[in-house]
Amino acid sequence: MVTRAETAAATRDALVRAASELLDEGGPEAVTLRAVGARAGVSRGAPYGHFEDKAHLLTRLAINAWNAVTDEVEQLRGEPAARLERALLTLIEVGRRYPHRYALMFSTPADDPEAAVAASRLENRFLAMVADLVGEPDARRYGALLMASAHGIAGLELSGHLAREKWGVDGDQLVRTLVDGVRSGLGNSAHRPACDTLER
Repeated sequence: MVTRAETAAATRDALVRAASELLDEGGPEAVTLRAVGARAGVSRGAPYGHFEDKAHLLTRLAINAWNAVTDEVEQLRGEPAARLERALLTLIEVGRRYPHRYALMFSTPADDPEAAVAASRLENRFLAMVADLVGEPDARRYGALLMASAHGIAGLELSGHLAREKWGVDGDQLVRTLVDGVRSGLGNSAHRPACDTLER
């Protein structure tokens, strides 16, 4: 026999799936609690029993998106540079396939506690991968560079400003260049002038 808690969980899951579909089809504007309820085939009042408002529901979608990327990244295997490259492309691929979902991930307020936890889970996994390549002391510096670059690549692709015809390179090749540059630059870090080290 299905319990009330199981029924509630199933309804919530159906609402989240419906909201994800509406988001992918039409962006945040298409995600209303009424439209979500209709898509999920539940009563008009059901969404309001699970989500305070539209913002609450959109935050849940952003959290789910962060967690889905992290789950995929955690499955990556191989040598450090290859894993790091694949992790960056995993994030960029969300922007390619689900642009509204990707935009929501980075537009959800960073100070939302639950969203911050979900984002930090990916960031920490990513930093561990960077550390495997460059070592702990430089992990955050290179990690920030790589994450910002990946986000820039995704944004340029979404806006159409990273045309291969113009630049002679695509997003995948740029990610490879970035990771190769970080790896090859490590050997030179020990030879930086002392003043350069102090200024940093």
